[in-house]
Amino acid sequence: MALRDDVTPEEWQTRVDLAACYRLVDFYGMSDMVGTHISARVPREPDAFLLNPYGMFFNEITASSLIKVNFDGEQLTKDTEYSVIPAGFTIHSAVLEGRKDVFCALHTHTRAGMGVSTMECGLLPLTQHSMRFYECISYHDYEGVATNLDERERLQRDLGENDAMILRNHGLLTCSRTIPDAFNLMFRLEKSCQAQVDAMNTGAELQFVPHAVATHSRDGMVKRGTQLGDMGWPGHLRRLDRMDPSYKH
Repeated sequence: MALRDDVTPEEWQTRVDLAACYRLVDFYGMSDMVGTHISARVPREPDAFLLNPYGMFFNEITASSLIKVNFDGEQLTKDTEYSVIPAGFTIHSAVLEGRKDVFCALHTHTRAGMGVSTMECGLLPLTQHSMRFYECISYHDYEGVATNLDERERLQRDLGENDAMILRNHGLLTCSRTIPDAFNLMFRLEKSCQAQVDAMNTGAELQFVPHAVATHSRDGMVKRGTQLGDMGWPGHLRRLDRMDPSYKH
């Protein structure tokens, strides 16, 4: 029996959207071979979420290949040769268990994201993209590869109520109540980091956005909720369908 026939329509749609998210992260140059991960809750199963099979590249992920696990670390998907990455389980179980309002979490190791993660100043208010995260981005200190389950409590504490976090000396994380919005947040955060690194590399004096303007801009963006991410999602799927629709399988 095909997996699609063995899960609820809601789970299958989540699997398709999550597989699409993996493909998009790869398409936009934000993947790291098998080193990062994106998760989503399983609808109607409050103790289960989906994660990538450790060993598959992001451009290979399909709806059927995603692995279902619970918050105790038990792999509920049995008919697979793959397991989940331990660090991915630690990070994503922390976010999804600690934040009941979050449906999807996305973690990357991009060049620009890792670069900003090493800067004591963190993300600076330099561009319109970065305004979305002004004074509402979290930071989590590096503790080594995230295989220690005790780190989950500190990840939850440091993320707080924010929807973006810089893992110091490590990478970036975004989360949201929809998969499209979690992707959109990561796209914007990555662009913010790229612009910051590029601007700092010029050696020119940087012009910061004033606090009042930055706050006003952020509030307007946050007020729109998931609108931007959700609006752009159909276009992303059309692009994937033209390129390679196998993510749906």
